[in-house]
Amino acid sequence: MEVKLLFYTENPLKVIYTAARACNSSSPPHHIWNKEYKKEKMEKLVDEIYEAGHHSVMEHVNFTFSISGVSRTCTHQLVRHRIASFSQQSQRHTKPGEFVVPPSIKDKGLEKKFVEDMKYIWNIYEELLKEVPKEDARFILPQAVTTNLMMTVNLRELIHIANERLCTRAQWEIREVVSRMKEEVVKVEPFFEKYLTPKCARLGYCPEKESCGWIETWKKKYQK
Repeated sequence: MEVKLLFYTENPLKVIYTAARACNSSSPPHHIWNKEYKKEKMEKLVDEIYEAGHHSVMEHVNFTFSISGVSRTCTHQLVRHRIASFSQQSQRHTKPGEFVVPPSIKDKGLEKKFVEDMKYIWNIYEELLKEVPKEDARFILPQAVTTNLMMTVNLRELIHIANERLCTRAQWEIREVVSRMKEEVVKVEPFFEKYLTPKCARLGYCPEKESCGWIETWKKKYQK
């Protein structure tokens, strides 16, 4: 698995700050944008609007990722986040080459059998390719096969994705993908780290029947 940030909105804090100020100012946005502001001032306002629930201004900031070497199982979940744009590798025109082995299968000592079964399916796929188009041969492929995609998402939706997919109860592979997306974003703007958290951090409590305890660790770090 590999996740790389390809492109992002430059000066993301200032973009959000300008959008927020434009809502309550008689000045046009470009006048607000052309002024210089201290980072601390912008951070303070962004925190205030986030806490107040005025998240629409965060939609002006976008991130584009390259996501590769993940399973179709993972991308079936990822594309459910509809307020994002996806361009995914086509199985009609390309031939998959690898597959993902879940950690639980390795932990139970079932990797050898899993790999043997995958190879068996692969052989059938290769035989089908000799007789039918790729678009029909692919029907035999398991969800474990790897795929690549490009994803563009705005900050507001990325925060929502993090809220849902960084939870310890999320499926392990998509949790790892979103965790790496977060790492890439934090490299270019560390301030966003505290927003890209499981939903319990936003709510202040765990909404699940039984808490994993993560919320307490988060509170100690950020709620001083």
